Amino acid sequence: MADLLMNDMDNIIISEAQLQSRVAELGRQLEDDYSGKEPICIGILKGAIMFIADLIRATNIPLQVDFMAVSSYGSNTRSSGIVRILKDLEDNIKDRHVILVEDILDTGLTLNYLLKNLRSRQPASLEICALLVKDAKKGMDLKPKYTGFVIPDNFIVGYGLDYNEKYRNLPYIGILKPGIIDE
Repeated sequence: MADLLMNDMDNIIISEAQLQSRVAELGRQLEDDYSGKEPICIGILKGAIMFIADLIRATNIPLQVDFMAVSSYGSNTRSSGIVRILKDLEDNIKDRHVILVEDILDTGLTLNYLLKNLRSRQPASLEICALLVKDAKKGMDLKPKYTGFVIPDNFIVGYGLDYNEKYRNLPYIGILKPGIIDE
């Protein structure tokens, strides 16, 4: 299956080795910053599933994991502008150190909504760990404390990111060939 999916790629922009190396570095940063604490990592489904799984394995501190599922894209390649919570947290985050683990910071719409929602729950601290930040968004007021990679403003897939629920299982991040995406 991976070979079939590879045939759809125009360009691989972040290799599996680059991903694993950077995630390990982020894990060490979290260890340093949260030493003596027990943070809760909140993964945003479905896109962050690969990232959070690798990130928590690369982090040697006590921590908890919870998930939220939100939607602002549907089956489109551009945000609809409306954020919906599809799955909420199971754990109470009041007075907890929260690390919001996101696959990609694109328009900032979803993340702004989530930050406002989570801050209302009174965590001790709330930081963003984003695997990818689109380069065109430099002027955005959201500044993740932890960033994996800054990437061009292209629609990308792989390592949890999808197009119509396909390509999440790729171990790298790439750009699809022209004509693959129905816009």
